[in-house]
Amino acid sequence: MSWPIAQRGFLNYLRLEKSLSANSLEAYAADVAKLQRYAETSLAGKSPVGITLDDVRGFLVMLNDIGIAPTSQARIISGLKSFYGYLLLEKEVKTDPLELIDTPRIGRHLPDVLSVQEMEDLLGAIDLSKPEGTRNRAMLEMLYSCGLRVSELVDVRISCLHAQEGFLRVVGKGNKERLVPIGSTALQWMGYYREQTRNHQVIKPGQEDFLFLNRRGSKLSRMMVFNIIREQVQKLGIQKQISPHTFRHSFATHLVEAGADLRAVQELLGHANISTTQVYTRLDFQHLSKAYDAAHPRAKRAAGSKEKK
Repeated sequence: MSWPIAQRGFLNYLRLEKSLSANSLEAYAADVAKLQRYAETSLAGKSPVGITLDDVRGFLVMLNDIGIAPTSQARIISGLKSFYGYLLLEKEVKTDPLELIDTPRIGRHLPDVLSVQEMEDLLGAIDLSKPEGTRNRAMLEMLYSCGLRVSELVDVRISCLHAQEGFLRVVGKGNKERLVPIGSTALQWMGYYREQTRNHQVIKPGQEDFLFLNRRGSKLSRMMVFNIIREQVQKLGIQKQISPHTFRHSFATHLVEAGADLRAVQELLGHANISTTQVYTRLDFQHLSKAYDAAHPRAKRAAGSKEKK
């Protein structure tokens, strides 16, 4: 069953059986369309009946990464559960891929982060033999080096880049500007990318100032960045839920673990409120707690005494 046929049947069911309003039908159609676009761009065009639990989890990671609020995610999940409820009713599917999916909690959570070694492995595994290889390496190096949001990364402009001074002017949420330093490794790869790839591209009018471009000479989309990272994660077999935002979390966590001042990290991330940045102190505490348990003699003795009981 194709997406258009499944969606048309679903909307007719809602209209005739549930007597929903036009606005409600439009909302349900939009929810299904989001999953359809994800299937077409990231799942090799899977049909609705081929979607699995892991596919749905990847879809939800993507929603979170492109900035969809938890409340909106909850509504989308509800809409998709209704969609698959209809497909079950029609016996088009045998199981509901959203059956084990919980509604996202509205509140803070501790994000997945990559260790320094995992980050090194991921960046080092990028295939530089491909035409887009140096672009992808430069892009992900900058994402990690500067702690950017994916929306900030795709909007990086050459006119905002001050390579000699080693910093980047970033326009973040609410059009607020901040200056962030760029590491020497990221600058080096950015230079390779511009010399080997970008300077030889035909660039579309109006796109000349964007740093990272696709093959058609236009700025990259957030979804494309998500897919590039997803491909690298699958290649390495990393089991964590990794997205562009994971690079930002890893950037902040590694700074805090190395002793960076929390206020400085707040400025680098562009957080308006220090309480938003404090989640990384909790991540750092977990790191310190593990180090304590592994090294302190009293911790070892306590662990040993528990085993004897």
